[in-house]
Amino acid sequence: MDWGTELWDQFEVLERHTQWGLDLLDRYVKFVKERTEVEQAYAKQLRFSQQQSFVQILQEVNDFAGQRELVAENLSVRVCLELAKYSQEMKHERKMHFQEGRRAQQQLESGFKQLENSKRKFERDCREAEKAAQTAERLDQDINATKADVEKAKQQAHLRSHMAEESKNEYAAQLQRFNRDQAHFYFSQMPQIFDKLQDMDERRATHLGAGYGLLSEAELQVVPIIAKCLEGMKVAADAVDAKNDSQVLIELHKSGFARPGDVEFEDFSQPMNRVPSDSSLGTPSDGRPELRGPGRSRAKRWPFSKKNKTVVTEDFSHLPPEQQRKRLQQQLEERSRELQKEVDQREALKKMKDVYEKTPQMGDPASLEPRITETLNNIERLKLEVQKYEAWLAEAESRVLSNRGDSLGRHTRPPDPPASAPPDSSNSNNSRSQDNKESSEEPLSEEGQDAPIYTEFDEDFEEEPASPIGHCVAIYHFEGSSEGTISMAEGEDLSLMEEDKGDGWTRVRRKQGGEGYVPTSYLRVTLN
Repeated sequence: MDWGTELWDQFEVLERHTQWGLDLLDRYVKFVKERTEVEQAYAKQLRFSQQQSFVQILQEVNDFAGQRELVAENLSVRVCLELAKYSQEMKHERKMHFQEGRRAQQQLESGFKQLENSKRKFERDCREAEKAAQTAERLDQDINATKADVEKAKQQAHLRSHMAEESKNEYAAQLQRFNRDQAHFYFSQMPQIFDKLQDMDERRATHLGAGYGLLSEAELQVVPIIAKCLEGMKVAADAVDAKNDSQVLIELHKSGFARPGDVEFEDFSQPMNRVPSDSSLGTPSDGRPELRGPGRSRAKRWPFSKKNKTVVTEDFSHLPPEQQRKRLQQQLEERSRELQKEVDQREALKKMKDVYEKTPQMGDPASLEPRITETLNNIERLKLEVQKYEAWLAEAESRVLSNRGDSLGRHTRPPDPPASAPPDSSNSNNSRSQDNKESSEEPLSEEGQDAPIYTEFDEDFEEEPASPIGHCVAIYHFEGSSEGTISMAEGEDLSLMEEDKGDGWTRVRRKQGGEGYVPTSYLRVTLN
């Protein structure tokens, strides 16, 4: 049984079937390719995983990964490449066969159209001839018709009869030619094309079956070694440390936020200036009240708030304190590595330039100047970025320490002042600006990398407001013993001169005179 004999009238069916076969071949190639990518990714994860539970069985996992890589290599070379190449050949061959079949169909359809045209012409000419003969006969019997009219009608009838005879001969010839072409189409031409398609499809199925076998062979080859690897893993399974995994999870996901305090009762029955308490759920943990108006948003309380899309900032201030500290530390390490790389490159270029100067035939020293200049610019840029990230990191660490202390001692004792020193409150702007200039020109020392840099306060002091921007009440007693701070008593009314800049200190003025910094978490603040 063959397609050319049994399926002589199923051209569309064979077209769909052969396309389905090639699609199946392509799907299998895609499946094996994806399997190869999975094997490679799996091997990579096993080889470079940092999970603590794999530390004791790393050697076994390394061997296991090698076997998975071997499987991926075999599948890629012996299955994917071969079948993909064969699929392209099959597609080209199939395209040629169906193009040949469509050309034969078009030729047969064209012959049939010509047959129909000659048939219609023969029918039309016969009707015209019959009509002309009837007209001539009627005029011949009409006593009123002239002899000239009768002769003209007879000539017209004779002409029409001759044309009908020619159309008949043409129709007969066209019919004979079409029958011959149709017999050749159905009994010779199309069966040959279908037999070729059948042979192509059977070859495709054979190759696909071989590809199925290669998939299992690739797995069977590595089964013995993988079994030994798995036995070694089973022996080392007791090395899993659940407590350590819990600690890793904590370090990865802790936010560093302080726990919110109690919600304070607000008496709306009394006409008074209500100020939220420091322990209120709507008040940030650093003691600053939430401010309404443009640019101010309600303090974020994660247990009851929806996750909104946040704007990513360069200093990662959109992240929780602990996560911000980690990201800043990563950025600082990356910038430091880039800086060291640029420094090493600069030294190499200098040595190369010295060699060129001593031995001119080896090269032109001037050709290195653009690269040296570019390297110096990169070094200066990276130094500034390192200083910037060091300052942000110091501020983030101070906030993390402040949040921890505030969370632990909120209800038992007053919060500890910020770990960092307050900004210098001296009125000597000249000395302050000079210090800022020196600090901006000199790189940070190793001892100063962990301390916050308060350059922003110096700029603010140069434009000190003439009047307070609000008032505040001390909710705890504070003894200002360090430079730049000021003492205050519990319940004392103070004038707010400058808001907290993120370091945990707020500048206030006492009614008795005197101005300085006090911890923000010790105040209940109200802006004008």
